[in-house]
Formats: sequence, C-alpha cells, structure tokens
Amino acid sequence: MQATSTPSNETPLKEFTLRALACGIVFGCLFGAANAYLGLKAGLTVSTSIPIAVLSAAVLKLVARKESTLLEANMAQTVGSASSSLASGTIFTIPALYLWGLMPPYHQIALLALAGGLLGILAMVPLRRLLIVKADQELPYPEGRACAEVLRATESGASGGHWIFIGIALGIVVKLVVTQFHLVPEELELLLGNNAKLAIAVAPALLAVGFIVGFRASAVMVSGGLIASLVLYPLVTKAHAVGVGDPALALKAADVKSRFLIFVGAGAVAAAGLVTVIRTAPTMWSSLQAVLAGLKSGGGSASGERTDRDLPAWVLVVGLAVLFLALAFVPNFFAGNLSTGGQLLAAAGVLVFGFLFVPVSSRLVGVIGVSSNPTSAMALITLTGTAAVFLALGWRDLDARAAVLTVGTVVCVAASKAGDISQDLKTGYMVRATPARQQFGQLIAAAVACWVVAGVVWAIGSREGGFGDGGMPAPQATLMKTVIEAVLGDQLPWDLLGSGAALSLVAVLVGLPALPFALGIYLPLATMATVFVGGCVRGLLERNKERSNVETGVLCASGFVAGEGLAGVFIAGWAFYQNLGRFKAPEPELAELVGALALILVACAVLYASGKKRATS
Repeated sequence: MQATSTPSNETPLKEFTLRALACGIVFGCLFGAANAYLGLKAGLTVSTSIPIAVLSAAVLKLVARKESTLLEANMAQTVGSASSSLASGTIFTIPALYLWGLMPPYHQIALLALAGGLLGILAMVPLRRLLIVKADQELPYPEGRACAEVLRATESGASGGHWIFIGIALGIVVKLVVTQFHLVPEELELLLGNNAKLAIAVAPALLAVGFIVGFRASAVMVSGGLIASLVLYPLVTKAHAVGVGDPALALKAADVKSRFLIFVGAGAVAAAGLVTVIRTAPTMWSSLQAVLAGLKSGGGSASGERTDRDLPAWVLVVGLAVLFLALAFVPNFFAGNLSTGGQLLAAAGVLVFGFLFVPVSSRLVGVIGVSSNPTSAMALITLTGTAAVFLALGWRDLDARAAVLTVGTVVCVAASKAGDISQDLKTGYMVRATPARQQFGQLIAAAVACWVVAGVVWAIGSREGGFGDGGMPAPQATLMKTVIEAVLGDQLPWDLLGSGAALSLVAVLVGLPALPFALGIYLPLATMATVFVGGCVRGLLERNKERSNVETGVLCASGFVAGEGLAGVFIAGWAFYQNLGRFKAPEPELAELVGALALILVACAVLYASGKKRATS
C-alpha cells in the first residue's frame, strides 16, 4: 500500500513527544536485553518491531488516553526496535573475545555497538528516498508493512494485544521456576547408551523461536541436532572405545564434545556461512549496483513536505567525520592494543566494509525481511578481508585477532542497523510519519541501547562459566572466532572441521537451508528439540488457516522471548552482583520431571490458544 500525498495545510499530529520517546527507550532496552540473551543462547534473534508497536500503543492509550496518536506509537516502536539490531551485531562477535581469554571493558563493548549503530543510521539516511519511496513497488519491506498494519489495527481498537502480556508473564514465571528457584530441571533427558540421548529444554523463548520461524525451519534445525546426538556422539564414543581397547576408558559426553564434536559443529557452521555468502553474493552485488545507479540519477528529490524531510546533510557529514576520527584516534577503541597505524587501518576497514554493506543490507531487507538478513555472512566477509590484510602485514598474534574481530563488530552492527531503520522508515512512510524525526529517534535509541546490550554481554561473560562449554553457547561468535583463527594461520583440527563442512554441503545438496541445519549440529539437541516443538504448534495452527490467527500467536511468542530473556538477564545480574557460581543441580526426582514436562505443555497450550481465531473476531 502506497502512502498518499499530504496537503500542505494538514493539521500536524503529535509525533516526537517525551512520552513516545520514553516508551520506546524503555521497551527497547527490555527487548534489546531479551534479544541479546536469546541470541547468545540460540544463535539467532527475532524482530521486535511489532510487539513493541503493540505494547507502545497500549501504554500510550493508557497514559494519554484520547490524546495519543498513531504517529506517537510509530515513534515509540521506531525508537524501541533500534536495540535489537545493536544486539545482533554485538552478540555475533564480542563473545569470541572471552573465548580467547580476553576481558573487554564494559565501555569498550558499548562504544563498539554505538559506532556500528551510528554508521548504519547515518549511511542509510541518503538512501531513504531511493529505497523507501521510489522503489515502493519493487521493495515491499515486509516487516515494515506489517508493522504499519498493526499500528492501524491497534489505533482502531482491534483485539489480540493482550497475548503479548500473557506471554511475558509466562516467560518470566517459567524462567524463575527453572533457573532461579530450581524447582524443576532445565531439561529432560532420555539416555540411550554410548552418549546418545534424546533431550528437550524447558524454555518458552525457544518454543517462541520455533513458532516464529515456522515448522520447516525448526524441522531442519532439529534434524541437525538429531544427527549429532543419535549418530555422531555414539559413533565417536564407540570408535574411541574400540581404538583404546578398554571399555573403562570410554569417553564421557563432555569429552566427546570438547575434543571432537565442537570442531565438527564449528566446521558445519563455517561452511554454512560460506554457502550463504556465495548464494547471496549476486544479490548483494546487484543491490549495490541498483543503489549506486539510483543515486547517480538523483534518487528522488526532496519535496519540502514534512513527510519527505530527512536529517540535514551537515548532520550526516559531521557525524560520519567525528565517527571516523573516534575510530582512528581514540585509544583502545578496538580491542588488541593497536598502534596508531594499525588503528587507522582498522578504521579504514570499518568505513570500506560499512559503506559496502549498509546499502546492500538496506535493499536486501526490502525483499527478504530483517529476520532473514544475512548479517553474519557480511560479518564473515569483513573478518576474512580484514584478517587477510593483517596477515599480509605479518600481524598474526592474539591482539591482531581481537582487532579483526572488533572491526567485524562495528560492520555487523552497522549492517543490522541499516536493515532495521529501513523497515522503520517504510512503516513511517505508510503511516505518514516524519522521516527526520524517526532518524533522530534512532540516534537517541542507539546511544542508550548500546549500554544495555553491552551490559548483558559483559555480565554474562564476566561470571563463572561465561561463554562456550559450560556457559552460554554463543554459536555465531564461535564461528567468527574459528574463521579468524583459520585465516591467521592457527593450528586447527582441519579433518574435524572438514567433516562438519561436508555435513553442511550434503544438506545443501538435498535442498536444506545450510545455516539452520549447521546450527542444529552445533547446538545441543535439547535446544533444537524445543524450537521444533514450537514449530509444530504453528504447523498445527496453519493446517486450518480459516480458524487460526498466527499474528496473535507471534505476539504471544514475542512475549515468551521478552519474558524469559528479561528474567534471564535479571538472574545473570543477580548472580554477578552476589558473586554466585554456577548452580549444580542434583538428580531430579520423578515429581520434578513431571513438573518440567507440565511447564512445556502449558506453554504450548498457551501458544496454541493465542493463535486460534475467536468466534467473536
């Protein structure tokens, strides 16, 4: 649906108000922290524009009653959604520093996220007329359009928004019951011998992920998990026992993972990322060509109307100049204790890859949406290119790895942020918002949310267990770490990495999406099984589309993510404040196992009920 023209004498509605800004910042911080927690746990994040739009509209109506406007709700969701893109780029990279034994300071993580956010926003602003207005029919921007429809529906009083509050409440309760009070085990297991097992986690957020991505994607993920758990674990265990000739020396499951399967999984994820890069390279290139061609032809000129007004050009120029100077000359902006020449090179790398991938990302999400934006593939290209330059200069030590990684952090955040603001500007275009005010709101949001996202990563990374084995898996960061080590010439078990890569390539040959399948191999089966159950709930609803309303189900699922993520952040913060170690749960009793199963079934029932169409609707 295309926005209609506005008469010059229109009565302006309230838009950039303190209450809208406050509402967006609060919900943005909450969902940003929750998304960061989810990404560190499961290796992916979810779009938060729609749930924040519903929550903001409800709160603004409650606070301002009849005075609240559609444009205020849009401003709140624009500000609120900014945090999730900062979370994506940060959690995909920064945990690798902890895996190398480094401890980045809190402010460094926040400033890297902020730099990426500012680069993504400022570099995308000149592309708005070209991508959002001129290419309105060519680039649908699915989340942006959907969010506009949700805003209109909430404005007209449509029902269904209460499900997000139910989801938040249930997510918080289950997380506290499982992780804080330890009343039931975190997962249910059925041991099958030779370290093979079936398992499922008690985690509403993972059910939500499965519901949001759908049955097919969740089935691909669990298939990778089943291959690892039912084939690779017993195969390695049996082969090792035969090799040593003494059954008493058989490996435990933790040993199988740390010595063998972690590298198989990393190889699978790395190969899947490479396949994603190869497949999206033509689209990236054509997107870049289209953007450059449009800019040469003018990209559309300003009309002078409120709805066609961007941030002034001087703000963009000054902002980008200050950003480059900070990247190049602020000491220790990047990790790795770089020399002045090294920091200049790193800053140049950020600008080269940033200005390459910002237009590509902005255009890609116009077709495939934010959730499918291959920001990890763009980060891989950035890391490989930067690492190759460092290798040519003879920089191969740990400091060089850390510097390469943090260059990737800024670029990954920038690409993710460009996609996010593009969707928000499309929403604004459809509801007749002021682009300049949305862009300014995004700048404010990035300056606030970066500290929240950094706080989540820093708190988890600084406690006992942290990231990796025994802590948060952080699978995307492990992939980035493996790629940098490979380029800079570290000794790696290439035979195991190659085996994992072969599994991903076989999946590609039979038509499966490589990255979800590879994540299934890398992550525990318990995680993937719960995701699959959530996908099954959505599959059941979609069997009878006339009697289902998947959109309200997505709101409930988003509530699960927010509730469990916020509770998880609270628990991690409390453990850090109290200096608590990792809780070692005793063997669960039968009643506790039944309770855990009951929680999973209750969460599934609520999710299914939220997606059923009511007779009165």
